[in-house]
Amino acid sequence: MSLSIGIVGLPNVGKSTLFQTITKKQVDCANYPFCTIDPNVGVVAVPDERVDKLAVLTNSAKKIYATVEFVDIAGLVKGASEGEGLGNKFLANIRETDAIVYVLRAFANENIINTQENINPIRDKEILDVELIFKDLDTINKRMQGLEKDVRAKNKEAIAEYAVLEKAKTTLTEQKILSEQNLNEEEQRILKSFQLLTSKPRIYLLNGDREKINLEILTEFENRGLPYLTVDVLSEFEAGELTKEERIELGMNESSQIDNLIKKCYELLGLITFLTTGPDETRAWTIKQGTKAPQGAGVIHTDFEKNFIKAEAINWQILLDCGGFSNARAKGQIRMEGKEYIFQDGDVIEIKHG
Repeated sequence: MSLSIGIVGLPNVGKSTLFQTITKKQVDCANYPFCTIDPNVGVVAVPDERVDKLAVLTNSAKKIYATVEFVDIAGLVKGASEGEGLGNKFLANIRETDAIVYVLRAFANENIINTQENINPIRDKEILDVELIFKDLDTINKRMQGLEKDVRAKNKEAIAEYAVLEKAKTTLTEQKILSEQNLNEEEQRILKSFQLLTSKPRIYLLNGDREKINLEILTEFENRGLPYLTVDVLSEFEAGELTKEERIELGMNESSQIDNLIKKCYELLGLITFLTTGPDETRAWTIKQGTKAPQGAGVIHTDFEKNFIKAEAINWQILLDCGGFSNARAKGQIRMEGKEYIFQDGDVIEIKHG
């Protein structure tokens, strides 16, 4: 599976610069609202030292990293759902993403037009929330209208679906985000098919130098339990080609803050990575946390799930410490796991199948 992340924000908050930093793909990020007309989509490899080290260990011919797809849409403005700016048609472009990153302006720069009267990430978050809420309400209202005939006919499935939609509509009308509500499994199952924007997990990226961001803003996000991180997007863009050593020399963190964004998205969605390695290739595979061995094997090939017998598993670091599979076997470090085994992050796996 490939992780897909939508990037939303008001105009001129650094969305397109973030996208360009992530993908190294040239996009139009001119200093005026609505410069991004069509959605920019880029697929990038997830940096993973485990892949690099295992490839050296087993002399792999190639390395295949996990990937993340980023979808960047035009800047939204207050009233977009009612046709302001370029309207809310862009929101449909992120309907199929797994998570959403809100890019919120936390930097002061008089050379970059601010479409709002001042710097206020909390207010900007709420503007974006409202636009996504209105888009979802439109989707829900249309579906409820389509169900009315079956509800009148006392169709049980239609009645159950209508009740869940009605509850979701009430929640959204109160300007509450669905992803922050405690929905039961049945409610989640019914709503999942509509790909509602407010039901997607989200991360709030405060674009600015953390040392210069008002402490009250950070405290507000922490008190509300909102998953956020601070990224100086412009600095990361300018440092995009620097090595770890060069970043350290310049007093920067050795790893990119963009890598932290990807890691946070993995955590938010409950995703982990297992690995396969050998002379042909070393590869990272993305799965949901809690995935059992047959289903994990099915990510590699559907036949592996159907004909699963067992999995040989070892933690990647233990494999490195042992110096390879032969020594690991001799030391009894390779485990034989059956159908009930749950794959762990960093497992190196070999599937035995019929």
